Amino acid sequence: MHADLDAFFASVEVLDDPSLRGKPVAVGGAGERGVIASASYEARRFGVRSAMPSVVAKRVCPALVILPGRFDRYEVYSRQFHNIVRDLTPDYEPLGLDEVFADLRSLRRLGVRPLDAAAALRSRINGELGLFCGVGLGRNKLFAKLASKESKPRVVDRGLIEGPGVFWVSPELETQWLAVLPVRALWGVGPATAAKLAQLGLTWVRDLARVDETTLAKHVGASMAAALAAYAQGEDRREVVVDRALKSLGHDQTFARSLSGANEVYEALKTHAAVVARALREKDLVARTISVVVRFDDLTSVSRSQTLSFGVDDEHAIGAIGEALLQSVDLSRTIRLLGLHASGFLVRNENQMQLSFGLDTVSLDAKSSATEISRERQVSSEALRDAVDEVRRRFGRTSVGTASELSEHGVEIATQRGRHAFGPEVARDESDATSER
Repeated sequence: MHADLDAFFASVEVLDDPSLRGKPVAVGGAGERGVIASASYEARRFGVRSAMPSVVAKRVCPALVILPGRFDRYEVYSRQFHNIVRDLTPDYEPLGLDEVFADLRSLRRLGVRPLDAAAALRSRINGELGLFCGVGLGRNKLFAKLASKESKPRVVDRGLIEGPGVFWVSPELETQWLAVLPVRALWGVGPATAAKLAQLGLTWVRDLARVDETTLAKHVGASMAAALAAYAQGEDRREVVVDRALKSLGHDQTFARSLSGANEVYEALKTHAAVVARALREKDLVARTISVVVRFDDLTSVSRSQTLSFGVDDEHAIGAIGEALLQSVDLSRTIRLLGLHASGFLVRNENQMQLSFGLDTVSLDAKSSATEISRERQVSSEALRDAVDEVRRRFGRTSVGTASELSEHGVEIATQRGRHAFGPEVARDESDATSER
């Protein structure tokens, strides 16, 4: 089963503000560099869709209401959504906040029909959360995902056609779909992969069945080629993974005014390091690998990473590593996006060494070693940091802050999912020129 909440972010905003009901609503960044993350069906009737630049969305729908997004509210609804799915079966796999896969084979022992269970699930989600969802059923993830899309409402000639809500892909329908589906409908096939396949004359799924996997691998890689060859036969070997391990976390920020010069970049990096460090500590993890991503105004990107022999969760250490990585990047060019990511996780109390930098500046390269301060100073630093984290957990993120987090407005704590998570607003001054996504 694949269950997917309809227009999730936008729907939550309408639930919380009924005056928006019936209006074209989108969640995203309203500035020139913003992007639409979620659009209500009223907005979709005008052609607004997710991943569309906000300036284009406002052009096709001048009355569009664009809201910045409130991840704290979406996470509340998401937890309730997951709890309802868990009541049906514990064998489910979340995909972000608004989608899940579930393995329904255990229902067989209870004598429950999957179609009945799916309909009851959808009814309960609507009754308890006020949200609608599409539910797809199939013998594997490929067909379940395709089925959930088929279950949803769709816009045709600016009119809304209601979907069935629950859709099952029978064996006969599998054969029909494999003959008419475009390759773009397949899991993992984005615009770039679709373009490569088109160059080979492969536009439809049926075309993939006549191409040798080795030939495909030369153009899209061995892993993708194997998946595409299986999909062309209607096969999908992916299982429902109940407890998927976290692989990475990070903070990416698009700037309303591009960064210019190393000083501005390093200053922005401090905020990124603080966000990533707090996220690590909230999950009781340390990271061995730190990566930076830079996107320039010409939309070209570069990335750098460093893997340590131990884990870190200290913002000064993470910031110093990130700054060192940026030393190999041409910072004379203007930068529109900066990202800092952590991966290679270890449980915090199993970490062999905790790194902390007590220096204002630290230089690293691929061959150099980190500077470790004394254990006494390290213990003191960890104790202070943990105390600050505990105060924030009890009394809110802005209840206490470091000097770098103080502004004329008080304590300002950047988060992974900020007030404008999908692109910056129009820049008014330095403090307003950044937002997170």
